[in-house]
Amino acid sequence: MSMIHGGKLVAQALAREGVSHLFTLCGGHIQHIYDGCLDEGIRVVDFRHEQSAAHAAEGWYRATGQVGVAAVTAGPGVTDAVTAVANAHRSGIPMILIGGQGPAFFREMGSLQEMDHVSLMRSITKWSASVPETRRIPDYMAMAFRKAMTGVPGPVFLEMPLDVLMNMENPAHLSIPAQYRTTYLPAGEPTAINTAVELLENAERPIAIVGTQWFHSASKQTLKPFLKAFDLPCFVNGAARGALPPDDPQFFRLCRSKALGKADVVAIFGTPWDFRLQYRQAASSNAKVIQVDLDPEVIGHNRGVDVGIHGDTGAVMEQLTGASTGNLQSRASWFSEIGNWETARWEKMQAELNSDAVPINPLRFAKEVAAALPDKTTIVCDGGDIVGTSAKVVQVHEPGHWMDPGPLGTLGVGPGFAMAAKLARPDEPVIVLYGDGSFGLNGFEFEACVRQNIPIVGIMGNDAAWTQIRRGQVEMFGEQRAPATGLAFTRYDLIVSAMGGHGEHVTHPDQIGPAIRRAFASELPALVNIEIGQSDFRKGSISV
Repeated sequence: MSMIHGGKLVAQALAREGVSHLFTLCGGHIQHIYDGCLDEGIRVVDFRHEQSAAHAAEGWYRATGQVGVAAVTAGPGVTDAVTAVANAHRSGIPMILIGGQGPAFFREMGSLQEMDHVSLMRSITKWSASVPETRRIPDYMAMAFRKAMTGVPGPVFLEMPLDVLMNMENPAHLSIPAQYRTTYLPAGEPTAINTAVELLENAERPIAIVGTQWFHSASKQTLKPFLKAFDLPCFVNGAARGALPPDDPQFFRLCRSKALGKADVVAIFGTPWDFRLQYRQAASSNAKVIQVDLDPEVIGHNRGVDVGIHGDTGAVMEQLTGASTGNLQSRASWFSEIGNWETARWEKMQAELNSDAVPINPLRFAKEVAAALPDKTTIVCDGGDIVGTSAKVVQVHEPGHWMDPGPLGTLGVGPGFAMAAKLARPDEPVIVLYGDGSFGLNGFEFEACVRQNIPIVGIMGNDAAWTQIRRGQVEMFGEQRAPATGLAFTRYDLIVSAMGGHGEHVTHPDQIGPAIRRAFASELPALVNIEIGQSDFRKGSISV
């Protein structure tokens, strides 16, 4: 058998895991990996900024449930990807970042772009390591996938020195790992399951809150039977958006804080008591808490628990359903109360949802966008205030079709997430719901989309400001003491057009739907730049 270089060993390891795309920005340190990918039929997708390439690796998992992989060059290539890796780490999303490095025999001699990547990445990854020699590449790649996917998922960083990728090995002399990670799911301890069942069945006002770890589970199908068995109102966040269809009678989304404040039992699955749940303040101090998480150290953080269950969300839901007796307190009045809160909130929004004001009211923007999107649209969120507004209006119909930055709140995720989603589901529409501020971070990826025929559509709410920050800034300091948060009504659509994409500029609410439909029909990467005005809808929302 002929000798092969280390880059081909990397590609072969990716192929064994079913990886079909490698996300990257080119660099001399990693070009041998590209050569290997060509042999293995892995598409190399390039970006204009390493941050976007690494975001795409996270986005690939969010769209498919399979680990995404990015490769970047040494030094600034790795540092440019840090933000994306940190975002995946905080969100609990698995991905693998491969970083180049100068030849190992030049270590500590000052080779081009040399730096201590492994130490840099250690605090924001599950594992950060340098491959010591070419023959160990298969082993280190297997470890990377195992560590990314086992337990609480998360990102992994592998440094690969140039000589390790260039050196030749005889594949016949290598040990190729197999069956190197388990697919079994951790389930709950039986006594805890029985105690949780008793609490749920005796509750008068219970709710379930389901988060990102539901998306990780191979037993996603257990959610609906679980909710039915215990007759539970359900709220979702993170990657669990889309877990229930918008018309499901047990799904609610506009009154979570009110429901938390009134509930007597809260079952929280795979999401922390962080700022999204107001830490613990929103829940009644008298509520009983059942918390299920893959990370036992999260259970009881910020809020004490009555039943803490270390386990996989779907597996535990199946256990709870199987242990139910069917003897429930009536929930009719509780569902009616929550439904009334939802209706009241929706009715309060009607005036702005139907406003004909120019500049366009943000809620009217959201209504028109929602009406123009097909059910299977993947919605990528890359903005602050306009995304927070639109999240209350735009419906999600499928799991993996809502991609927000997660709890790190990273702007600039849009193009990377969207490009990954479009490559994963080429026959379904993919949009980036943009703020005009966030477009400035990685908007040049539209050139990469045009060049590589990846037709995503950006829909921008352009209010010429970093409004999520500016609103509170002006309230606190006054209009004349509010630097750094004002922007201009820039024609970003013309920038996308100049790159070879499709651009639309919208100033009236009646133009929104037709412009979005033309953008889809163009079959080009597109940006619909919609000028919007101000609203008090999100006044008082948390921005720190």
